[in-house]
Amino acid sequence: MDDDPVELVRSGYNAISRDYRGDDDPAHAYDAWLALLCERIPRRGKVLDIGCGCGVPVARRLAAAGYQVTGVDVSDVQVERARRLVPGAVFLRADATEADFPPGSFDAVACLYALIHMPLDRQPQLLRDIARWLLPGGWLLATTGQDAWTGTEGNWLGGPATMWWSQADAGTYRAWLGQADLEVTDQQFVPEGDSGHALFWAQRKADGPGRGD
Repeated sequence: MDDDPVELVRSGYNAISRDYRGDDDPAHAYDAWLALLCERIPRRGKVLDIGCGCGVPVARRLAAAGYQVTGVDVSDVQVERARRLVPGAVFLRADATEADFPPGSFDAVACLYALIHMPLDRQPQLLRDIARWLLPGGWLLATTGQDAWTGTEGNWLGGPATMWWSQADAGTYRAWLGQADLEVTDQQFVPEGDSGHALFWAQRKADGPGRGD
């Protein structure tokens, strides 16, 4: 088995892509979040979907609403599916921690259930990058860990692959967001199984540069 965590995540999602999310999965849990995001950003604005998966539901919903969507995902299979399922968006197969976009490229960034699959030591820099990629006043919608944990699960979702996670606790993420010039406007707990995730709404300060260095 390849012990590189990025490759574990890539190969894991390649293997269980359709078990994780079907082509027509409505994913109603996302509905309220995406409706609020649409209220907060300009019509036909530009949105970056980090960890876009197969494009369902985030990219599909936003593209259908007229937004210009760019999706990034580490999984080859997920990106291939996204390009087929959401032809009105642009999808890049890339490690988000190594991606780059010009400053002020997006009105919003969504990063749902993705940051927790990235090496922990790279996550603060990615948040700083996101601040730089956002326009002043732009929004980040992100889920993070609620509790700190790093580990793997074999045969995830009953499939053949091992999945890997690495997350800090919610207080640490809130601090990292502040250090990136992203002002947290709301923090919620999203239950899942015996634990759950933290959901953050954060806004790039209108007079802040976004610390990308």
